[in-house]
Amino acid sequence: MPDRTTAGRFAQLRWRTFAILVVAYMTVFFHRMAPGVVAGDLMVTFQVSGAALGSLAAMYYYIYTAMQIPAGVLADTLGSRSVVTLGGIVAGCGSILFGLAPDFELAASGRFLVGLGVSVVFVGLMRSNTQWFRARDYGAISGITLLLGNLGAILAAGPLALVLGVLSWRTVFVSIGILSLFIALLTAWLVRDQPEAVGLPSVRELDGLPAHPSRQRHWRHELWDVLTTAAIWPTFFVMCGGTGSLFAFAGLWGVPLLVDSFGLTRSAASLYTTVTLSGFAVSSLLSGWLSDRVGRRQPFLLGASALSVLMWLGLIVLPWTPGWSGLLLYGGLGIAAGGFVVGYAVAKEVVAPQAAGMAIALVNTGLFLGAALLQPAFGWILDLSWDGALRDGMRLYTLSDYHGGLWLTSGFALCGFIAATRGRETRCQQRPPAAD
Repeated sequence: MPDRTTAGRFAQLRWRTFAILVVAYMTVFFHRMAPGVVAGDLMVTFQVSGAALGSLAAMYYYIYTAMQIPAGVLADTLGSRSVVTLGGIVAGCGSILFGLAPDFELAASGRFLVGLGVSVVFVGLMRSNTQWFRARDYGAISGITLLLGNLGAILAAGPLALVLGVLSWRTVFVSIGILSLFIALLTAWLVRDQPEAVGLPSVRELDGLPAHPSRQRHWRHELWDVLTTAAIWPTFFVMCGGTGSLFAFAGLWGVPLLVDSFGLTRSAASLYTTVTLSGFAVSSLLSGWLSDRVGRRQPFLLGASALSVLMWLGLIVLPWTPGWSGLLLYGGLGIAAGGFVVGYAVAKEVVAPQAAGMAIALVNTGLFLGAALLQPAFGWILDLSWDGALRDGMRLYTLSDYHGGLWLTSGFALCGFIAATRGRETRCQQRPPAAD
C-alpha cells in the first residue's frame, strides 16, 4: 500500500488534471448549445433560411462526428494532454474567426474549426478518467463529468441570453475563443496523462492489484477489436437516437419553437432549454452513480430510451403551453438524455482496457451523428411548410411547422429505444486485457 505522501500527491494531481480538462469540456458544451440562443441574430446577420441555419450550426457536428474515432486513436496513443492542448488551440482560433466573420462562408469555416478543435476534448477527458479513477467508480465519475460539462451548456442558455442584452453575439464568441486558448495553455502546463508519467503508482497498484500491461499491439489492432465488438453497437444507436435528438433540439430549435409559436422573448424561452440542460446534468450524475451502486447498466439505458420517446411524443400530442406543462416536457427531455451517460461505461467495459478511448469515441460518434443529421433536417422540414411569414427579417414558423420536426426527433428516439433492447448487460465488469 502507498504511503500518505504518495496517496496525497496522487489525489492532488488527479483532481488538478480532472479540473482543467472538465473546464475545457465546459467550453465544448457552450459552443455546442450557444447557436440556439443566437439563432435569430445569425439569421438576420447572414440572411439565411432555416435549413441554412441548421447547416451552419451542424457544421460543428459534421466534423465532430467524423473526428470521434480519430480522437479515440489519438487519445489512446498520444495521450489526453497533447490532444486537448491542440484541440483547444484550434477551437479558440475557430471561435474568434466565427465571431469576426463578415459573411456566411467564413462563419461556417469558423464553426468547422470549432468542431474540429473540441472534437478531441471529451474523449481525451474520458480517457484520462480511465487512468486516474477506479473502474468501479467510472459510472459515477462519468456522471460528474457530464454534470460539470453541462454547466457550460447552461451558460449557453439563460445566462447567454442575458449577456446578449449587453454584448453582441460576435463579442461573446471572440471572448470564448480567447478563453479556449488560455485553457489550452493550462492543459499543456499542468495536465498529466497518467500517474506513471510522474513516477506514481497506477490506480490498480494503489488498490494492491497488478497494473494492466502496457500496449504491445499496434493501435490498428485495438481499433479493429472495437469495431468488431458486437456488444458496442447497440449503445452506438442508443446514443444516436436518444442523446443526438436532444442535442439537435436544445442546441438550435428549442428556443425558436417557443419564440415563434408562443411569442416568448428570447430570454424567457431560453429558461426552458436551461431546464432541459439542468435536467440532463443532474440525471447524468444520478444515473452514473446509481448504475455503479446497483451494478447494472441495461435498466438505465432502457428506462432512459423509453422516457425519451414519451417526452418527444408529449411535445406533439399533449396540449402543453408555456408554464409548468412546457417546463415539465422540456425538463423531461433532459432527464431522459442524462440516463445515456451509462452508455460510456458500457463502451469501456465491453472492450479491452487498452482500447477504452476508441470505444468511448465510437459511441460518442453515434451521438453526434444523430445531432448532425437532425439539425439541418429539422430546419428543412420547417422550410417545407413555411407560409412565407417574416418578423424583423427572420422566418416565422408556426407550431404546426415545428410538429413536423418533432415527429422526426421522435422517430430517432424510437430507434434508440429499439437499439437499447438489444444491449448486453455488463454488470459493471471490465473485459480483460487483449492478448498480444
